[in-house]
Amino acid sequence: MSENSSLLSVKGLSVGFFTEDGVVRAVQDVGFSIKKGRTFALVGESGCGKSVTALSIMRLVPAPPGKIMGGEIVFEGRDLLALSEKQMRKVRGNRIAMIFQDPMTSLNPVYTIGAQIAEGIKLHQKKGSSKAWANAVAMLDKVGIADPAQRARDYPHQMSGGMQQRVMIAMAASCKPALLIADEPITALDVTIQAQILDLLGELQKQNGMSILLITHDLPVVAERADDVAVMYASRIMEIADSQRLFAKPYHPYTQGLLQSLPRSRLSAKRLQTIPGTVPDPLHFPTGCKFHPRCQKGCNDRRCRTVEPMPREVQPGRQVACWHAPDYETNEERREYKSRYGESKRISSPGR
Repeated sequence: MSENSSLLSVKGLSVGFFTEDGVVRAVQDVGFSIKKGRTFALVGESGCGKSVTALSIMRLVPAPPGKIMGGEIVFEGRDLLALSEKQMRKVRGNRIAMIFQDPMTSLNPVYTIGAQIAEGIKLHQKKGSSKAWANAVAMLDKVGIADPAQRARDYPHQMSGGMQQRVMIAMAASCKPALLIADEPITALDVTIQAQILDLLGELQKQNGMSILLITHDLPVVAERADDVAVMYASRIMEIADSQRLFAKPYHPYTQGLLQSLPRSRLSAKRLQTIPGTVPDPLHFPTGCKFHPRCQKGCNDRRCRTVEPMPREVQPGRQVACWHAPDYETNEERREYKSRYGESKRISSPGR
């Protein structure tokens, strides 16, 4: 990915949590870039480090016990890790906003919805109380809440989970951020509301031209909504690619396992495939590749058991951390991809 087209570039990010039992290395040497106006999905099993990565970008890792131990987070040309807390407050909620996993615990129960949205507008947009309130009502209307002037005076407990999530989106988008981080924004919602929330995020993205970092473990959502995807496992990035290429031909055995575990058809009589074994204890990660105890491809390879592979670019815009990943795309794969997705999907210009 070109540095010039990147809104956010994460390089070598490492985060640890210091406990009585030892250091939990939640994120290790993570790197990826998010282009302007695109949706970048960070996927993986629970506990792999997705949310900690997002909190690190916002500089919200609780310290103690957490600590950002190294790396760079370059946003709009500035390393966020080098900023003072005062400087970071001007970025957080303004240029970068975040929708947290559970709106029920993210909204303050003692303040009205309108007051909570208006607070950020007053702080970052330097508007008076009356104008900030009017903007808050307008944002509630934009996210599809009926009778926004009245609902702005309601408290969080007076709203359903879906409406609370809409409020969180209104709050995050109120200052028109360049980057919106959505951490499992649809987990606790029913299927119909999930689709509405995702459509709403897409509409706001088009209106404001913002980028979205979508953190989820819902692969069908990723296939439909994301432009680029990073697959995370046990604190590390295993594979990065544009979404169409990743789903058409995953290279990393972990990515392959995730996709093979998805149900293909209601009429299919085949048993769902599973990834054997369990996620490793973050206090005692295995040597070598972290996935090798569960891998069916390289379990007998000494190199996989002793030397941890770093992500390497196997094609322009595509990285894989696996000793068995191909070094190039064959001519047959190029032709197949071109016939499926058209000329614009060639290796030389990945993306939608």
